[in-house]
Amino acid sequence: MISSANNAQIRHIQLLAKKARARRDERLFLVEGPRMFYEAPPERIERAYLSESFYQEMLDRRILDQVPWELVADRVFAQAAETVHSQGVLCVMRCMDYGMEALLRKDDPLLLLLEDLQDPGNMGTIFRTAEGAGVDGIILTKHCVDIYNPKTIRSTMGAVYRVPFVCLESEEIPRVLALLKKKGVATCAAHLRGNRTYDRESYIGGTAFLIGNEGNGLSQGLSAAADIKVRIPMEGRLESLNAGVAAAILMYEAYRQRRGAE
Repeated sequence: MISSANNAQIRHIQLLAKKARARRDERLFLVEGPRMFYEAPPERIERAYLSESFYQEMLDRRILDQVPWELVADRVFAQAAETVHSQGVLCVMRCMDYGMEALLRKDDPLLLLLEDLQDPGNMGTIFRTAEGAGVDGIILTKHCVDIYNPKTIRSTMGAVYRVPFVCLESEEIPRVLALLKKKGVATCAAHLRGNRTYDRESYIGGTAFLIGNEGNGLSQGLSAAADIKVRIPMEGRLESLNAGVAAAILMYEAYRQRRGAE
């Protein structure tokens, strides 16, 4: 049992929780809580850490036969955990290693390209909604919030395990847009000055929705590169919707159309 907060493994957990650079360099990230533990792909769990109390209350311990794990004294676990009210289990996980081929494995894929989103809650909401709407993958630009930030990971509620994603360097964006065009995937920008409303376009063919930064929207360059620009009509004095809400509206419109085409 780990009984000291000065244990090297506990210090390593704290480093991964706080430092994006450490997560990038080591290709490791943290997940916390029973749901994230039980839903995690066992082959990606570097090591699981269980508090004494959590271990004693486990009704089914068979998962522990599949992964490396350590028992941690409750008081030490409370110091290692990222959340205020710890749920007694956290895991060090190996980062995902998807490429664009994973996102384009199906004919007529439904994709998202997120440009510079900064809010962990928005990112998590989008991942959860993407899973529900049958999205085939998510493309993240370099200056998006770190997908492996513990707050982002928590807000995905496990969808991060199941929705393929890639993180682009800035210079990769033109190449990826060209690849989407080559594969017959239309790029559709959510834009306040879109010339058509979102429900007047067809998304049955390959489609990638482009969603911009919460404060500034899509950059001029990405907006200009889009094949289609659509707007979401709004009443009252609103100028725009939350990025997660706008993405959800578009994803579920595509889902509705595709279900009707089956």
